[in-house]
Amino acid sequence: MRPARAFIDLDALRHNYRLARELGGHKVLAVVKADAYGHGAVRCARALEPEADGFGVACIEEALELREAGIRAPILLLEGFFAADELGLIDRHDLWCVVQATWQIDAIERARLTRPLTVWLKLDTGMHRLGLAPEEYRACLHRLQALPQVAEVVAMTHFARADELDSARTAEQLATFQRVIAGQGVGGGELTASVPNSPPLLGWPAPRAQFARPGLMLYGATPFANPHPAADRLRPVMTLESEIIAVRELAAGEPVGYGARFVTERPTRVGVVAIGYADGYPQFAPNGTPVWIDGQPGQVIGRVSMDMLTVDLEGHPGAGMGSRVELWGNNVRASDLTERGATSAYRLLCGLKRVPRTYLGE
Repeated sequence: MRPARAFIDLDALRHNYRLARELGGHKVLAVVKADAYGHGAVRCARALEPEADGFGVACIEEALELREAGIRAPILLLEGFFAADELGLIDRHDLWCVVQATWQIDAIERARLTRPLTVWLKLDTGMHRLGLAPEEYRACLHRLQALPQVAEVVAMTHFARADELDSARTAEQLATFQRVIAGQGVGGGELTASVPNSPPLLGWPAPRAQFARPGLMLYGATPFANPHPAADRLRPVMTLESEIIAVRELAAGEPVGYGARFVTERPTRVGVVAIGYADGYPQFAPNGTPVWIDGQPGQVIGRVSMDMLTVDLEGHPGAGMGSRVELWGNNVRASDLTERGATSAYRLLCGLKRVPRTYLGE
């Protein structure tokens, strides 16, 4: 069997969820979209369900996968529904849904449901992706509050630059959100609100609300370019490993891999590792990208191939066929690859393919 494998530490996942709750102070919706950022949505949801306040997914297909696996906790459709006929499935499977456009309100108004919906009404405060404009938000909110098809409305928004801790944009967006929703609850009270995803939870003291929506941080990766005290408390959930399957002894001046991007400057032992960009490892990881070889630091040399990559075995005299290579995990953080411009932590974790997962801590 090909030796590439991913180990998923569910105790680390629980630790990160509890950190999100500590930082958020209220309820925490665990975002498990995109197959839990490549970690396996069903297994991660099962691990968190005893303490999670609910789960967030991108679409109804992801929600149904969780329901079919026996997950009974609330599930929020973060992109809402794409067609009015999905409301039947939302009703049948007791899902929460985001509403971000007036046509969706029209569809809810016409729907014949067996139970009232919990709706999360999205305000566009400056992300300019999904959501209602500030000038139309209150009218849409009042319209939903008046519908018998709606049980509760949660106000939400999404920040565009919260991973930039020196940007004023987050404070501006938060001020817009607070201004628009102030006093808009039933009877003039406060609305239930959801503001922070991972970057605001970790890096900003102000944007607290009844619901937090952590995603990336649950899986142990930092959204920030620099070290941060809260992000430093995260524990990596995924460890990606493979093994050396061949060793080459090369003289000085020999090229390694496609395009001769790396040329040896001395006699060099090169290890060939069974993992590549078809598995999700960054194709353009530069020379010197860190790996961990038999428990010691090492580095990638040469261009990453579809199914293999090469590492420098200088300083690893005992390494050879079968030596264990950690691509990321407890020793090599996802941020280590991000800092070298190889990829983003989001794409790194979500892009894992072909690699079997082994779950620890079930």
